[in-house]
Amino acid sequence: MIPPLDRSRPEPLADQLAAAMIAWIDAHGPETAAGAALPSIRRLAAETGVSRNTVVEAYDRLVAEGRILSRPGVGFRVAPPAAPLPPAAPDPGGVAAVADRVWRLYDDRPALLRLGGGRLPDDWHDTTDLARAIRRVTREGGRALIDYGTPLGEPRLRRLVAQRLARLSVPVAEDRVMLTTGASQALDVVIRALTRPGDAVLVEDPGYHNLFGLLRLQGVRMVAVPRRADGPDLQALDAAAAASGARLFVTNGVLHNPTGSTTTPQIAHGLLTVAARHDLTIIEDDIYADFEEGSPAVRLAALDGLDRVVMVGSFSKPLSSALRVGYVAAAPSRMRGLVDVKMLSSVASSRFAEQVMAVLIETGGLRRTAEALTRRLARQRAALLPALRRAGWRLFADPRGGMFVWAAHDDAADARLLVDAAAARGIGLVSGAVFRPGLDEGPWLRINIAAAADPRARAFLKDPLG
Repeated sequence: MIPPLDRSRPEPLADQLAAAMIAWIDAHGPETAAGAALPSIRRLAAETGVSRNTVVEAYDRLVAEGRILSRPGVGFRVAPPAAPLPPAAPDPGGVAAVADRVWRLYDDRPALLRLGGGRLPDDWHDTTDLARAIRRVTREGGRALIDYGTPLGEPRLRRLVAQRLARLSVPVAEDRVMLTTGASQALDVVIRALTRPGDAVLVEDPGYHNLFGLLRLQGVRMVAVPRRADGPDLQALDAAAAASGARLFVTNGVLHNPTGSTTTPQIAHGLLTVAARHDLTIIEDDIYADFEEGSPAVRLAALDGLDRVVMVGSFSKPLSSALRVGYVAAAPSRMRGLVDVKMLSSVASSRFAEQVMAVLIETGGLRRTAEALTRRLARQRAALLPALRRAGWRLFADPRGGMFVWAAHDDAADARLLVDAAAARGIGLVSGAVFRPGLDEGPWLRINIAAAADPRARAFLKDPLG
């Protein structure tokens, strides 16, 4: 059945064996071969002259790829061919169009400089504290390694989140905190719990691209509210709420993505006044809190006491994009509905990740990492902003911290010209349209302050169309 394996080739014997079996199945036709019994592990090892472990590895790989089936008491058999995929469902509200643009933000080609990306460069991360925390949780073992988390999330970490929020003048008990798999799941859970298809939701323009995708998936109508350097345009918010009948507004007040701006106390108070007038619930996205410099800005949740505000946060930005831990803080009257959505959509969040995060907070790892990155971002921003202005860039705001600057170049009325010019130099940018609820093109781009330290980025930003 299987031709002799060649031990002189560089490919592992398990790879050769798996490839030979696939060739045999394909040669007979998947439909003809379907259901055919395959040799036992002992027999195939003897026939091919390899160890049983090699056969097990080859069989496991083919099972994982769906080419063969394993049934207790029956052995291994050729799997039937996969059924054809059904035709694509209609794309509600342009989800595919948004996803296509967002994919470009996560282009992972090693040689590409992600100047428009949403994370810190790999060489900015010191993973010493993270690795130490992972080893500690792994060494202690227990339920964190094998069991589901609780519906609200690890109590130990929820207490720490409550303490974190108290330092921002947001008084909250731990039973008003629910942990999630990052801020994206937090937003998704809140949106599913608080909206129904056809509802109107007020969003900032520009704003967080993934939020717009989540809203499209839910089938709601987005109503844009212009974002200014000092926060949402209150007059436009008031008019939009009155005209649309919306009952939900989503805002990223501190170190706004993508503009880097922070809502001023005056605008924050005015926003709550408008919200009360129109009975708006506000989702306050606070995921960049760890990069804030100086005294903390005023949070809506601090002014409101989590009455009409639902607060969303995350720990992923300073530590690791792979360690997905976020949270939602809300009034008790809302929490049961949020937990129900979380359980139905994901059962639970990761107890292991939550315990790692608790260790990082308790041992000071999160604080040390965030402070070091914030200092480095401040130095880079201090050098970058004057250089951008000298090179003909207009800045939407002077960020008081964080990772981003929102900029437009005097020589490019359409940001796509800059995206193409950057791509020719191995630099990844995306048009600012991805950060707008209507995907409207224009001159603006998001620039990652950390990535702008790379010499390739400095050369491009100095003369982008040269």
